[in-house]
Amino acid sequence: MADEARPIVVKKIKKSGGGHHGGAWKIAYADFVTAMMAFFLLMWLLGSTSKGDLQGIAEYFQTPLKVAMGGGSGAGDSSHVIKGGGKDLTRKDGQVKASTAPGEKKTYNIKAASELLEKVEGERLRALKKKIEEVIANSPILRQYKNQLLLDITSEGLRIQIVDEQNRPMFALAKAELQPYTREILHEIGLALNEVPNKISLSGHTDSMPYSRGEKGYSNWELSADRANASRRELIAGGMDESKVLRVVGLSSVLPFDKENPASPANRRISIIVMNRRAELAALQESGAVDVSDGGTTAAKEEQNAGDAQAN
Repeated sequence: MADEARPIVVKKIKKSGGGHHGGAWKIAYADFVTAMMAFFLLMWLLGSTSKGDLQGIAEYFQTPLKVAMGGGSGAGDSSHVIKGGGKDLTRKDGQVKASTAPGEKKTYNIKAASELLEKVEGERLRALKKKIEEVIANSPILRQYKNQLLLDITSEGLRIQIVDEQNRPMFALAKAELQPYTREILHEIGLALNEVPNKISLSGHTDSMPYSRGEKGYSNWELSADRANASRRELIAGGMDESKVLRVVGLSSVLPFDKENPASPANRRISIIVMNRRAELAALQESGAVDVSDGGTTAAKEEQNAGDAQAN
């Protein structure tokens, strides 16, 4: 009975918010600061990442399994360890295109590469023409022969013609012996030709007057060929690389400079052509040095290689 009469006491503890000394707000503030730090870190990464890296990352998340398993250009940034990443681990080069995967056929825009090659080559030949004209204008020796040095751009390349004048022939009469001033001209031209990698073609020309020195079997054909070869030797003696010579021919009087007067001294000349790529390939095909049985694929491959080098 005594136990039943004892009163039951219930103690209630009232919890206060803690005021300024509570810790709940600190958790929220810490979450906010963490989120802001993550946001600014993301902004910094986006600002310091190259465009190629960003594209690679985006493609990775679009097809992650495909890229991770097979690699390729979408494997991510340039320092990615997965197959297909770039070569520069410092990312200085940014995204680098991966090499062609095994079994994948590499395609070329041959026409675009060829047009680009011709444009670059045309500019190079025009620059060479300008330089030779400056050499002629600045050289006291060559300036007096300015009228005998003719330069123009043809479908084969840069053509340099050294023509005779009435009282100033390049060679001894009816011989392949160069005059002293002709040697000086060829020496200057030979040095200038080393400025470009193009091959050259030399052709000798005579007037229509028949060769009359009485040597049996010797005609303007042989004379023009001998004069072309004499010019080749002098170009090399002046410092031109011997490997630049691709063709030396004697054309007698079949291609006169002065068509109205076949006997004109101007028809006696040496023509030096700094060949463009198209003319060079044509000459190689004529000599059999380039195989054209496959429809010219050899030339196409060379243009492809040139296009790759230009792209790189």
